[in-house]
Amino acid sequence: MWPGIVPLSWHQHALLLLYANALGVNTGGCLGNPWGGFIVAEQWHLFCRVVDNFGDIGTCWQLARTLVSHHGKAVTLWLDDLPSLAALWPGVDTANAQQSLEGVSIRHWCDPLPLVTPGDVVIEAYGCELPALYIESMAGHTTHWLNLEYLSAETWVADFHLGRSPVHGLNKTFFFPGFDNHSGGLLWEPELLALSERFREPSVRKQWRQQMGIPEVADVVTLSLFAYANVALPILLDSLSKAPFASHLLVPEGKVSKPISNWLGQSFVASNSYSRGNLQLTALPFLAQDQYDRLLAYCDFNFVRGEASFMRTQMLGKPFLWQIYPQEEGAHYIKLNAFLERYLAGAPTALVEPAKALHGTWNGAGGDAFRADLSPLLSTWQSHSLNWQKKMISLGDLASNLVLFCGLQV
Repeated sequence: MWPGIVPLSWHQHALLLLYANALGVNTGGCLGNPWGGFIVAEQWHLFCRVVDNFGDIGTCWQLARTLVSHHGKAVTLWLDDLPSLAALWPGVDTANAQQSLEGVSIRHWCDPLPLVTPGDVVIEAYGCELPALYIESMAGHTTHWLNLEYLSAETWVADFHLGRSPVHGLNKTFFFPGFDNHSGGLLWEPELLALSERFREPSVRKQWRQQMGIPEVADVVTLSLFAYANVALPILLDSLSKAPFASHLLVPEGKVSKPISNWLGQSFVASNSYSRGNLQLTALPFLAQDQYDRLLAYCDFNFVRGEASFMRTQMLGKPFLWQIYPQEEGAHYIKLNAFLERYLAGAPTALVEPAKALHGTWNGAGGDAFRADLSPLLSTWQSHSLNWQKKMISLGDLASNLVLFCGLQV
């Protein structure tokens, strides 16, 4: 094998053909053999400013790791908040402005930015605005400047995905994650799909539960909770405690820990469990990224927030309620409803209205959806989640779609 070159997988090859067809590129038959294509290991620079708690850095860190491990790219992650990454990934040295983990070069994004050779591919995550001197240095060197946009299910995304804008004498391409073939798909990797399969094995589930110190509770619905501050949280806890079914809620340390303490009337402390009626709660420490994936895979149902955990639970094929990041004047409800229209299209009729009502209540729109007996919905919701997972897999993953797009836009 030539140094710096990684062979295309069959799946990557198929996606490359799809992108070629969509862009009207004549491959001249050079892609006819799925085992004959190659990706060159360019330098990729990924810039991230931490704004949304752990969602933006969670997504950027997973993307950087995937570009290295599955596509052979040399990735530098420029990050303004090292402590946020350290919370997600053990081993990050917050005092070290330049370090390497998982094959990713991690650089502290300080002001002014050190003079460096720009990447062949530069990704500006969520419009974080690159330093002016860095942009000047990109001319004549950087072949692709991409703005990685926020995830949205709104219909206008199809009109702007892969749109280009002239900036400082360069062309910036807007790349949108999304839920159809007019987007870049969701961020996932083969190991996440394998995790979903592996955690269906009772022995694997037991081993992980014991490793995490989670008490065994028989005949319950197991749920995870990762959320922003939420006025609907006491309603959820009240409803679960009085529900006609038993549930076990696993909660990593975070923004809901104090509100849960208030509801319990006592401190909610990691590694301890608490019972109220038909609800048992177990407090977990804050989980590193890979361990949080395992929590999602372990549970029957997941309460997720923002973007990163939202994408992960979908690609694990798990039922969920999504708490979208709140925006001024209720703009987030438009995004939430756009997603639900896509997600529930073709879903069993019995699931559609309850799922919409539950998402509304969980996102502060009012209602008492949590007071209904939800246990009969779980098997239907699980089947729908697996069908949705298959649909998302068919779109390819975000990292592969980025790489393949750049491979065509030479």
